[in-house]
Amino acid sequence: MARSRVKIGVFLQARIGSTRLPGKALLPLAGRPCLEIVMHALHRVRADVHALLTDEESTPAFRSLAKASGFELFTGPAQDVLARYCLAANEFQVTRVVRATGDNPLVSAELANRNLRLHERLHADLSRFRGAPLGTGVEVVETLALYAANMLSTDPYEHEHVTPYLLRRQERYRVFELPCPPSLLHPTAAVTLDTKDDYERIQRIFGDLYHGKPVKIRRLHRWLLKNDPPPAV
Repeated sequence: MARSRVKIGVFLQARIGSTRLPGKALLPLAGRPCLEIVMHALHRVRADVHALLTDEESTPAFRSLAKASGFELFTGPAQDVLARYCLAANEFQVTRVVRATGDNPLVSAELANRNLRLHERLHADLSRFRGAPLGTGVEVVETLALYAANMLSTDPYEHEHVTPYLLRRQERYRVFELPCPPSLLHPTAAVTLDTKDDYERIQRIFGDLYHGKPVKIRRLHRWLLKNDPPPAV
């Protein structure tokens, strides 16, 4: 029997609400909204569908931005993000999801594409790199595994954060936390946007490295080694 074709969706989750840094998805970086920067980077991930998954409150603020960036817009539950992913997977009929978040403007398409290749080779249910700077990676997860998590989990935390149900049950699911390439290893560095201090630091990174195209992870890694070196062993 012929194997059915894998249909891949890049699903970017974002919403306008944020308690620690309100409106962070639309904060400007190099003159462009953060969310636009993220979508621009993720367009380099090889996939059949690129979609922005948000909630009803955020939809008006994101609609034109998603369209201009070549992303489909999907509106789902605000707090049950796992259900939002499952509904979107059904809507777009994808069998594999690249999960990304809107507060990571330095997400690496190179790492994501490498993750996709390894995920396929390993026949994984869930895979992600460990050891790369926090905020540069994604998760790759099978839609069937998401459906199972959504159906079986009763923990609100697992529904809010999408993949913990699978991570907590590695005896049941094929979960791989892959070592990142040694040349990109920096497990203590973080470039995710959660606080005002994060924003000021990321603005500095963009001022030094961004020239209209996604920042390559090797350039970012060199910057981090110089400006945020790992602690001495």
